[in-house]
Amino acid sequence: MSVLNTTPSAGPRNRQPTTVRLSGEIDIFTSKALRQQLLNALRHSIGPLVIDLSQVSFCDASGLAVLVGIQRRASARGISLALTAPQPYTSRLLHITGLDRSLPMTA
Repeated sequence: MSVLNTTPSAGPRNRQPTTVRLSGEIDIFTSKALRQQLLNALRHSIGPLVIDLSQVSFCDASGLAVLVGIQRRASARGISLALTAPQPYTSRLLHITGLDRSLPMTA
């Protein structure tokens, strides 16, 4: 798993989305680093946090746990979180687990 890039908000009063683009696999071996990178992005966000999953090839339960945890932390700060462009495997996983109802997805 790697974070391709993070596009933070452009100023202290700008509530533009912060987009985090992920790639590779999100699993037990990468979830700790991913959690830290997403927490860092969240610390610097004042607008919505968008996680781009278009380049994620695999996600397991530990990856889902990271996404749920980040969503809860974002919500506690009054920041919305949305997932975008999941691959079919990830989309099915979110649907099967019911997380597609609690982790908003955008087109």
